[in-house]
Amino acid sequence: MLLPLRPGELLRLIPAVATGPQFNACTGNPRKVLQRVLISVIGAVIALLISQTLLFSSQFGPVFLVVGFVFALYLLWGPILEAGQKNSTLRRYPAAALFEGQIVDLYTREIVEERREQANNDGRLELVENRRTWLTLELEDEEGYLGKVRFPFEKKHQQIRAGMVVRVLVLSERKDFSQIGAISDAWLPQLKLWVGEYPFLLRPAFEELCLKRFR
Repeated sequence: MLLPLRPGELLRLIPAVATGPQFNACTGNPRKVLQRVLISVIGAVIALLISQTLLFSSQFGPVFLVVGFVFALYLLWGPILEAGQKNSTLRRYPAAALFEGQIVDLYTREIVEERREQANNDGRLELVENRRTWLTLELEDEEGYLGKVRFPFEKKHQQIRAGMVVRVLVLSERKDFSQIGAISDAWLPQLKLWVGEYPFLLRPAFEELCLKRFR
């Protein structure tokens, strides 16, 4: 079942500015955090050194001082900027609808998330793969197949079964939803469980809207 959103509802469900869960999701793994730390430190140090050199000899000294502080805060605004970009990919769609259907199938798959070269005990470089198990849910309703939601598999997901009710937000470039452009994270009301690769939705607001519209 697809229920088109009313004007303004999409913008209330997907914020323009990062929420706490979205900030955490964009913080990334330790390697990504380390990259941000290096960019922050190197950028801040270079900009501050330039500002000190130009502070009394050029009008651009204060500008580089501000740039240095901006780089120093990159650990904070980096994830915020990334989350805002992710949110905008769904907020731009002209048509959005609530979907209620069932999980028609689910399966796990090993996905290589990272490849890197690492020296072994003999000093030779070897390729090391970081693999992770992902769970994919295939969704459909009485009108047919909708699409997939996939996310890293955790122990709490073991209770998910085919046939369970699932609710998501569906985005499309067309008002008739003949082509689906994107699907948000999913709500499983029977388990009171949220699943998805990224928390696009303001979840309490989505749950409340579903209770009103799916009566």
